[in-house]
Amino acid sequence: MARITLKVTPNAKRNEILGWETAEKAGGPGVLRVKLRVPPLEGKANREVVAFLAECLGLPKSSVVLTHGEKSRSKVVDIAGLDDAEIRVRLAAIDSGPRDG
Repeated sequence: MARITLKVTPNAKRNEILGWETAEKAGGPGVLRVKLRVPPLEGKANREVVAFLAECLGLPKSSVVLTHGEKSRSKVVDIAGLDDAEIRVRLAAIDSGPRDG
C-alpha cells in the first residue's frame, strides 16, 4: 500500500493532474497537485478525487481511500495494490491533458 499527499484545487474547468510538487521538507516524497471540476461541498470533491485517482491509476475506486483532509485542500490518500514507484510511473504515463472523470 502506498500513501500520497495531494493538493486539490476544486471548481476547476476540468479534472486534471498537474504533477508533483517538491515537498517542503528535504527528502519528502512530494505532493501531487490535482484540479477537480466539482465544488468542495458536501464531500463532492472528496468523492471526485478518489474516483479520478482510481481512474488515472487503472484501479477500482475501493483501492483509493481518503485518510486525512476531508475538509482541507491538502489530502492524504492510501492506495492499495501499488507502491510509490508504480504510482509515479502510471501517472507519468497518462496523457497529461485534462480528463472529465
